[in-house]
Amino acid sequence: MNIKPIHALLTVLLASQISFAQNTPSVVKEDFRPSSVNQPGKQYPQVNSEGRVRTSITAPEANKVQLDIGGVKYDLVKDANGVWTGESAPQDEGFHYYQLNIDGASVPDPGTKYYYGAGRWGSGIEIPAPDQDIYALKDVPHGLVSEVVYFSKITQAWRCCIVYTPAGYETNANVRYPVLYLQHGSFEDETGWSSQGKANLILDNLIADKKAVPMIIVMDNGYAFKPQEGENKKPLLVFEEVMMQEIIPMIDSRFRTIADKRHRAIAGLSMGANQTLRIAMNNLAAFSAYGGFSGTANYPSADEIDPVTFLDGKFAEGKAVNQQLPVFFLSLGTKEPNPFPGSVGAFRKMLDKQGIKYSFYESPGTAHEWQTWRRSLYQFAQLLFK
Repeated sequence: MNIKPIHALLTVLLASQISFAQNTPSVVKEDFRPSSVNQPGKQYPQVNSEGRVRTSITAPEANKVQLDIGGVKYDLVKDANGVWTGESAPQDEGFHYYQLNIDGASVPDPGTKYYYGAGRWGSGIEIPAPDQDIYALKDVPHGLVSEVVYFSKITQAWRCCIVYTPAGYETNANVRYPVLYLQHGSFEDETGWSSQGKANLILDNLIADKKAVPMIIVMDNGYAFKPQEGENKKPLLVFEEVMMQEIIPMIDSRFRTIADKRHRAIAGLSMGANQTLRIAMNNLAAFSAYGGFSGTANYPSADEIDPVTFLDGKFAEGKAVNQQLPVFFLSLGTKEPNPFPGSVGAFRKMLDKQGIKYSFYESPGTAHEWQTWRRSLYQFAQLLFK
């Protein structure tokens, strides 16, 4: 028997397996199914029971194709027909942005629906979660999601907000509703909460289960800039002014709202948590509830926050804050990266020191991502307007 060729073949096979294992580090379960957010009729991308994402694209002239998800790039393999296929390591449950990299160019996957996040329209994938029932499309009364286009005199630009009105709003003409103003995070826009966040379905299900009060939700774009005169002047961020002087008066005039403090809440995620905390604390006569999901106004974090100087001393009098904001809610995923645990932790220490009452929710097994924020909204909405 000629042992050398066999030994050489085994060496090649072992090397290829090690190389493959470095890219996808274990045996892959072949129970892949098309993603729930694929475009109609598209078989890829797919997800298996381990949370791996498998994608496939025809690119016969390409030299290298990668799946870019979760900050990691995975090499795809080309077959004889020029079809590239490969999969990722297991991903956390919930929604994730991703893209394909073809010969150095990052492009959306043509198989998925597109979402605005990371500062671009691109691909999204849904990893099934054990609690996906909270945002599932069910046989319950559904509200309406609509676009409201308006001209902002402050920014001198046309803007758009997404408005959710609960089931029955169109037919119960004599009923007025409380309002939650809900903001997105960095490099996202007003579409995030109704698209990636599934805010409308979360509220539909909560209201149907009588766990939440029927409410209107207003989702606007936190990137509101006032043009500055002169060549070297940067645009000025004026979202607070737009919210207080334009958005809220417009919503109160165009929708059947209960236009008072007791029936108005504000919340946001990450950047939106920062923005809405400042808005709430600067306008305590306007809001009775605040929700900060994965963020506060002390980003980047400090080990200690001085309540006398922080936000111009708005937290210096704990009893006054408790009276003004009877619902104060914070949340964080258990896998959040730095600096979010530090910044939220320092903020909570300050609240505890000041005797300020708040609710805190931790999303198990999730990081700085939409599953954390879906769960946060689910918890927060049940506290409002009761």
